[in-house]
Amino acid sequence: MKTCVLVCSILGSTLCAQSTGAAGHDSSRMKTILVLGDSLSDGFRLSRSEAYPALLVDRLRRARLDFAVINASQSGGTSDGGLQRLPPLLKRKIDIFILELGINDAFRGAAVGEIRDNLQAILDQVKTSNPNVRFVIAGMQVPNYAADDYVSEFSNMYAELAAKNRAALVPALLAGVSGDPSLNLPDGVHPNAAGQKVLAENVWRILEPIARETSAGLAARVR
Repeated sequence: MKTCVLVCSILGSTLCAQSTGAAGHDSSRMKTILVLGDSLSDGFRLSRSEAYPALLVDRLRRARLDFAVINASQSGGTSDGGLQRLPPLLKRKIDIFILELGINDAFRGAAVGEIRDNLQAILDQVKTSNPNVRFVIAGMQVPNYAADDYVSEFSNMYAELAAKNRAALVPALLAGVSGDPSLNLPDGVHPNAAGQKVLAENVWRILEPIARETSAGLAARVR
């Protein structure tokens, strides 16, 4: 059973972070995963329960891992917007931080260096508030109609950020979904409910060992 709670209002807007976790568990032992992303993580035109962050809760529960997942994503979100929305989210302890931003910046023609700086600033702030946090970065790719050098620089940016920040990397969040009409909404850009299940698998492959290590660290401390 999932318990959903609206935990904060950001910048006076209607955007709220949704926290989903296992009901009836010892909250003192439950760890927190924060997802900061755009429409791909928000579940564009889907219910929040169909977006991959909510689907991860089921995977965590089945693995007997006590985590609350806070989805602070926003459709249309950019790296700069994420940086501005971050401070209220840092008022609680974060154990694992999933960052999925940057593609909307690219669609708007932002320089890769500018996007990289914003994403690094986000990671720095999260690390400052949570020194033991583990990072997961979701890699993205821009369509090949962009200039070849931009495509390469943008795609490499995520691997570079992961290496610099000792983060785990989801090489391509949309792997297996992009270009498949059966897994996307009619716009051909945003995953449908079936596509979100594939995104959840893509993230879970990277997240699972980190969640287990994080959970084991807590277990060792409470013995």
